[in-house]
Amino acid sequence: MAQLATGEVRLSVVDPSGLPLPCSGTLVSEATGIEREFVTNDSGSLTFQHLPFGIYRLAICHAGFTSSSALIEIRSGIPVEARVQLSIQPAATNIIVTDSQTLLDPHQTGIVYSVGGQQVREQQSSVPGRGVPDLVNMQPGWLFEANGVLHPRGSEYQTLFVVDGVPMDENRSPAFAPSLGAEDVQSMSVLTANYPAEYGRKLGGVVEVTTSRDIQPGFHGSAEFGGGSFGTETGFLSGVYGWSRSALAMSVDAERTDRYLDPPAVANFTNSAIIDGLNVAYDHDFSDSDRLHLYVRRTQTAFEVPNENLQQVAGQRQDRNSREDLGQAAWTHDISAELIFNLRAAVEDLSANLWSNGLSTPVIAFQQRGFRRTYLASNLAAHKGRHDIKIGADAYYAPVTEALQYQITNPFYFDPGTQPSFRFFDHALDHEQSLFAQDTMRLGNLTLSAGLRWDHYALLVKDNAWSPRFGAGWYWPSADIVFHFSYDRAFLTPALENLLLASSPQVDSLNPSVLRLPVQASRGNFYEAGFTKGIAGKLRLDASAYRRTFISFADDDVFLNTGISFPIAFHNADIKGTDVKLDLPRWRGFSGFLSYSNMIGIAQLPVTGGLFLGSDAVGVLGVRDKFPISQDQRNTARGRLRYQLHPRMWIAVAAEYGSGLPVDINTNQVNIPSLVAQYGQTIIDQANFSRGRVRPNFSLDASLGAELWKREKQSLTIEVEGENLTDKVNLINFEGLFSGTAVAPPRSGSVRLRYSF
Repeated sequence: MAQLATGEVRLSVVDPSGLPLPCSGTLVSEATGIEREFVTNDSGSLTFQHLPFGIYRLAICHAGFTSSSALIEIRSGIPVEARVQLSIQPAATNIIVTDSQTLLDPHQTGIVYSVGGQQVREQQSSVPGRGVPDLVNMQPGWLFEANGVLHPRGSEYQTLFVVDGVPMDENRSPAFAPSLGAEDVQSMSVLTANYPAEYGRKLGGVVEVTTSRDIQPGFHGSAEFGGGSFGTETGFLSGVYGWSRSALAMSVDAERTDRYLDPPAVANFTNSAIIDGLNVAYDHDFSDSDRLHLYVRRTQTAFEVPNENLQQVAGQRQDRNSREDLGQAAWTHDISAELIFNLRAAVEDLSANLWSNGLSTPVIAFQQRGFRRTYLASNLAAHKGRHDIKIGADAYYAPVTEALQYQITNPFYFDPGTQPSFRFFDHALDHEQSLFAQDTMRLGNLTLSAGLRWDHYALLVKDNAWSPRFGAGWYWPSADIVFHFSYDRAFLTPALENLLLASSPQVDSLNPSVLRLPVQASRGNFYEAGFTKGIAGKLRLDASAYRRTFISFADDDVFLNTGISFPIAFHNADIKGTDVKLDLPRWRGFSGFLSYSNMIGIAQLPVTGGLFLGSDAVGVLGVRDKFPISQDQRNTARGRLRYQLHPRMWIAVAAEYGSGLPVDINTNQVNIPSLVAQYGQTIIDQANFSRGRVRPNFSLDASLGAELWKREKQSLTIEVEGENLTDKVNLINFEGLFSGTAVAPPRSGSVRLRYSF
């Protein structure tokens, strides 16, 4: 099924007499990064599904007939009918439509960063499970903290993944949940502003992921095998069989590595992981008006928690695992040529566990947590004249369970009076509902989008809010530029992970000084203004300035040095910045991008939600200080340049620079030699305590790909990649004892073989 912001094209090709004509061709959009080669069925028909909104070039050819090329515009989920009649050569000459005409979308009201199939296929990561986060992290306005946690424009745990139409608003980083495999991804769209009203709950940034494929006859698929540094081994196998109006797809993947999380020490102690997954999908078109999509997935990860030096000497061993089972069913019915109805249901079961051996220090911890979420959504999309309208509703129902046991083994690291052992168990029901309505209006060169969303949230607190959204875009044809402005009102629900633990009266017994406040939903006002400009028909420049203000700004803290994080909130926050990206889709064998982000994020005490114990509780009572948010990296730059050396070989180089995140260490209260003993002098040297910042980081990567063999629809390719070629020690963040210290991978390499058929 189409995801929330995609449409489809129904192609039929005929000859001059009107009889069906099988053909081949391409569907290309430089703006969305989509390039699909296709062959129609014997009746000259094919349906392209899951296409992000935008303008596409459709090119069709058949031996003995004049080739045809035309532009197709997709603005809603209403299918676009494309009937093409090819003429016998040389009777007619068709207008040639170039790819440059798809470089810029004249009707956009905000910026969408698109990741096409080629970039997804070529993406490699030295760390398994980070393919999708790495692709997102390359976009302006995004950055990593420890262990691949994505932060859009300074927001903590506010990333919404929409995978084939199913919203996933829990933390999808490797340490919290099984990863989304990049091997199954067909395309991605990344948003940091101008959100449709159908998106909500987590709204720092939105990542739309498409894994579904078009129904094509026959059997086809791919197999991938790879390996690299840190003992990494990967394998992936997928197959799709299409017949008549149906398709059955299956994929399996498995990975192992000795470096899964970002360790707190250069030595990379206890950091192995095993990941595996199974995906099965079935699509059936009952008719041109009715379509069914069924999908099930199981993924699981088992990994070690990396030690710092003193923990390694003590013999600590901590293990974690997580498992996700997901099933969904979706039905789409075309009521008329201008009206379409969607119904979707999904069940997700996600669990995570932590356990420690008896030598763990300073605390032995055990945890079990999970939830089972039932999701139901429906919407109605209509196209009428200048308007593309969509209305809908959805609902969550999720029982949540959390359990924790700990025993302190080294009281030195805890405040006096802290309870030496503790057992916790609790459960609750999460109820969430929403309604939305939105409209996009095209008035010549002016495009307006407007929407209204209502959310209801009930877990430990009850709340509801109305969220208006507005966007405007104006196209100046002679300058090939689109100016845009947007306003988003955001209602942001608290992170689910360990919320029960941090909110329970049971924790009041842990210390004589306890501050425990309910974690309320955040309110945000997001403003953005900018432009998108085409340059010489080859380059696209996206630039925007933004400001975000929050009431009850969401962040996280760590529970008693256990490494278990939970949500907290501060009174307010003000985040502002600039994002710029220069894209070169293709030019004489070259393609790539260059981006720059500048951000300043300031939060304001006092705290308004969360758990604070001992000195932490005393330290925040009555305090109204301002401080940089933990994602306040002022300057971030990234770039990638790819060159097609030969029709069957390419090479690419990529670089990334970050000016450094804040350091939350008071050297007047902390013994520096003790930090050296824990993390090593190399790590301590990368933290500039006088400036309160991690020192700047830099990474230079290079990759090479070649097609070794090709015959008809079969091919064998190889890709080789080297990361951090200068072997620079890059400290991601350094926030405190046993929490938040993380080192990026050193120089590493990988190789991957892919067989496609």
